[in-house]
Amino acid sequence: MTDAFAPIDVAGRPMANRIVMAPMTRSRAYGPGATATGLMATYYSQRASAGLIVTEGIQPSPVGQGYPDTPGLHSPEQVAAWRKVTDAVHREGGVVFAQLMHTGRIGHPSLLPPGLHPVAPSPVAAKGQVFTHQGPMDFVTPQELDADAIARTIADFADAARNAIAAGFDGVEIHGANGYLIHQFLAPNTNRRTDDWGGDVAGRIRFGLEVAAAVAEAIGGHRTGFRISPGNPYNDIAETDAVDVENTYTTLVTELGGLDLAYLHMIEGADRTLTARLRKTWPATFVLNPLTHPEPTGPDALDLVQDGTADMIAFGALFLANPDLPARLAARGPYNTPDPATFYGGDHHGYTDYPHL
Repeated sequence: MTDAFAPIDVAGRPMANRIVMAPMTRSRAYGPGATATGLMATYYSQRASAGLIVTEGIQPSPVGQGYPDTPGLHSPEQVAAWRKVTDAVHREGGVVFAQLMHTGRIGHPSLLPPGLHPVAPSPVAAKGQVFTHQGPMDFVTPQELDADAIARTIADFADAARNAIAAGFDGVEIHGANGYLIHQFLAPNTNRRTDDWGGDVAGRIRFGLEVAAAVAEAIGGHRTGFRISPGNPYNDIAETDAVDVENTYTTLVTELGGLDLAYLHMIEGADRTLTARLRKTWPATFVLNPLTHPEPTGPDALDLVQDGTADMIAFGALFLANPDLPARLAARGPYNTPDPATFYGGDHHGYTDYPHL
């Protein structure tokens, strides 16, 4: 039986415990050119006692931005700003990975530089609205990525990963979940292509696999994690065929396993059986964000490390309310109570934290 407070080696990187600070979209990159700020350095360094911090979503390219004031890793200025954050975390003894998040069709032209438009595997608009500096706006029909644009996008991920290492990050997590670009390629309702990038399971998983391979080649598989959320309907994703979901993600995880990545990070759906299957399929460290909705992930989730369901557990809202969360978990409290009205508001208002994004 493994203790959640025991050290763990993740692809050669020692981590002090098995408690992960989950990536949470924050929209606080108020520096010029979507750069990190001193406040962000304070925020992450306060939480450096986590075995692993995964940052908020960071766009790998200008067109990958889907929300106001989210940070990037595609310019020298952004690299320099993130260096102050990683230095602050490392001074406190922490380990921090940058989450690379291309939002794809989730966004709006008003959030992008002139001449750019949201992109996706197919020209299918998401239902709903996104918050912009001008207020909520309907999602637009995205531009379909052609083969050349797909190749450029994959290269953008690899370049951003190199920038992350230059900025002092210990590694990167590729965001393949929650209805963003990689998930849009995986899901049949958002990927209606009939070429080699769509159609059957092999076509729909190809983009995510090629992104992972390019990033692993750029910085090493030992510095690369990958996040999935099978069946998650967030951002108008429809993965409703249980057999297809199982086939898609079992095949994806099997293929990713051949890249010698550092970890797989799964946002759990309603089927714990699928969790167990993917945990068995994955050959390396398995990080789980367990299903606890509508409540935030709480102390009981540590039992999932003890019983072998996962190697590490990701906490979102509880980490926001308790910067010293590992110590509080070890002491069995007390805990500051997360405010659901703050963490789980309906629209993305640009000034709140979203624990499961």
